[in-house]
Amino acid sequence: MVPDEESLLSQARRGDLAAFNQLVERLQGLVYNVCRQTLGEADAAADATQEAFFAAYRGLAGFRGGSFRGWVLRIATNHCLDVLRARRRHREEPLPDTYEAMADQPSPEQRALTAEVIGVVEAALAKLPPDQRLCVVLVDVQGLDYQEAAAALHLNLGTLKSRLSRARAQLRELIPPEFRPMNEG
Repeated sequence: MVPDEESLLSQARRGDLAAFNQLVERLQGLVYNVCRQTLGEADAAADATQEAFFAAYRGLAGFRGGSFRGWVLRIATNHCLDVLRARRRHREEPLPDTYEAMADQPSPEQRALTAEVIGVVEAALAKLPPDQRLCVVLVDVQGLDYQEAAAALHLNLGTLKSRLSRARAQLRELIPPEFRPMNEG
């Protein structure tokens, strides 16, 4: 039987590192993807993911309940925002790295087209303000519902929806029509 999140949290709070590691294993892909989409590069995302889980472990005693996933995502997004602010201060703009080849794509042409689309979308996301980018990444890329995304970003629901609406409108302007989903034209 797989332990539920609540029992793992209880064990982790009592110092059980194995229980905390199980929680990390359940969330590490999601947290990494959010950091990757927010920061735009794999190495920075890996570092941010690791920092988020270290901070979560150190702060377990202060976790007040609710969604552990939302809490960890809030820690990760706050760390990503700190990294983005530091980059702006130091005017450091890393070159975006490319996605690894997708094994399930049928042909080199399809892989090239997919990589091109990903590049266009990533470039458009990078042009959004960080607060809007995080909303898009959590809701549209990672599939969190509005409530969970709002909790992860420590926003009220109306603010999240407003930022998401502005971000989507900006993305419609930034992404050429030929790279948009068919139903958006």
